[in-house]
Amino acid sequence: MLKPHPAVLRRLVDAYEAEAAGDPAGRPAEASPRARDLAYTLCVSTGTRDVRAALHAARAWLAPVPAAPSAVPAA
Repeated sequence: MLKPHPAVLRRLVDAYEAEAAGDPAGRPAEASPRARDLAYTLCVSTGTRDVRAALHAARAWLAPVPAAPSAVPAA
């Protein structure tokens, strides 16, 4: 499966979370058309069918990868 560019994925996650947090009525994030579009795009981008799974996958892909230990021999 192809993975989206990390910068694109980060913008999608940030936009979805901002849309979800910006609903003063406390309705689910999927209530607005913009949130539905972002949720769909996140799902397609991550190969999932549920926005919660898409966010989980996106966050896992965006998590910093620990650096490999250097190959410097011990003295």
